[in-house]
Amino acid sequence: MTDHGQGAEPARMPLADRDATHLPGHWLLARLGKKVLRPGGRELTERMLADAGVSGADVVELAPGLGRTAREIVARGPRSYLGVEADDDAVRLAQSAVGAAGTVVRGETSATGRSAATADVVVGEAMLTMQTDRHKREIVEEARRVLRPGGRYAIHELALTPDDLADDTKDEIRTALARSIKVNARPLTADEWRSLLDDNGFRVETVSFAPMALLRPRRLIADEGVRGTLRFVRNLLRDADARTRVLAMRRTFTTYRDHLTAIEVIARKA
Repeated sequence: MTDHGQGAEPARMPLADRDATHLPGHWLLARLGKKVLRPGGRELTERMLADAGVSGADVVELAPGLGRTAREIVARGPRSYLGVEADDDAVRLAQSAVGAAGTVVRGETSATGRSAATADVVVGEAMLTMQTDRHKREIVEEARRVLRPGGRYAIHELALTPDDLADDTKDEIRTALARSIKVNARPLTADEWRSLLDDNGFRVETVSFAPMALLRPRRLIADEGVRGTLRFVRNLLRDADARTRVLAMRRTFTTYRDHLTAIEVIARKA
């Protein structure tokens, strides 16, 4: 988060008026100072961007949030960058992150307002997971609409493992996640993620994985650095309600760690 000049007020965080008990998990972590909010961490994001080939491309990012990935994209020299974000405060945060190198507009991920066949790459991270099956399809359809023929759709999401995981176990994990992070999370297995894209006009080209270790100490340090991790821990210790929520989230991730993973998929518009 950056100021817009000397004496300027810091940008407001999304849902700033909501208390820690009811705040969606990703915005709670952001409030506490965590910058990297993706299930596979910074490493999987960087791998995804390299595999997607954003350099020299017209890039659309869906739901850029704090703008951390947006900053990574513009640093790679795309021809253009457009972020589409539904939250007004997040629009300002992401625009601050990219500065003059790109544009962030308010819009829906399933109806971006972008003209058809005008993007080379569409990027979306940790947002399809939080949608219903129907809305997942609508967002994938929108990504396909805005891509040029042969364009790439790059996603970084939460996945269930193994592919033959029993349906009742899937439901149990999804219910536990929803209760913990206060978002209706519906992660899919790797095969289900592939099918979602294959069935909606894409050809999957790359799939890779990373541990889902969002709140483990080693991942915190890798993503946030030592100073950032210490700041996050200090803020956590100062806020009892937030600490209760974060520890509950961590327990959920730990309980189901054998069935949770982070996934990167690169799919080409057929």
